[in-house]
Amino acid sequence: MKHLPEPEPAASETIEDDAADHVGPLRRCLVTRERHERETMLRFVVGPDSTMLGDALVFDVAATLPGRGLWLSARRDVVDMALKRGVFGKAAGKRLVIPERLADRVEHVLENRVVELLGLARRAGAAVGGFEKVKERLAAGQTALLVMASDGSEAEQARVRGHHKVAMVRPLSAQRLGAVFGRERTVHVSIGPGKLAGMIATEAARLAGVRPAVIAGDIASAAESGQREPQPG
Repeated sequence: MKHLPEPEPAASETIEDDAADHVGPLRRCLVTRERHERETMLRFVVGPDSTMLGDALVFDVAATLPGRGLWLSARRDVVDMALKRGVFGKAAGKRLVIPERLADRVEHVLENRVVELLGLARRAGAAVGGFEKVKERLAAGQTALLVMASDGSEAEQARVRGHHKVAMVRPLSAQRLGAVFGRERTVHVSIGPGKLAGMIATEAARLAGVRPAVIAGDIASAAESGQREPQPG
């Protein structure tokens, strides 16, 4: 993978460390300077790998890696602006090596994170896929979150949801959702109450924020031709 070195920051350009940004549930975005809940943001750290060009910048998807966090709002335009302004190097006070096409890489990692959490929910019995099973879960009041295919029919998804006041996200294609359940395609997924439902909703929101606008438009167009997933016999 190719990497792009950031410009060497001058000492006068280094962003001062605000101690208030590193305690409590809120973090400040290096670009917008706005504070948000840490779970909704993107955390980067300076990794252990170093070259002649500088230290490696690493996207810490789960916000668990050691080191001082460099935080951004979960928006593609913010990631792009961070690169343009060289804010990572300024905040770290050193030259950094940035992964090429950083926003695309963050999007890919977040999508895999959603898949991973859905897999955990399925194995725990908290997630079921398929039109009829989801309708049954909704009727029984056992759904905390609906996960719908991004390329499925929005009209059909609205019919499935019906009058139930349940949060809904559309983070993955029917093919990727299907893979979680060992099927070719899955359009409707119910997540039961519990911690995983909240985690999936949060990661889906982060993923939506870093997706290109053109992709969001393509998803909306494709939804008009989406079909109900085949039901197992």
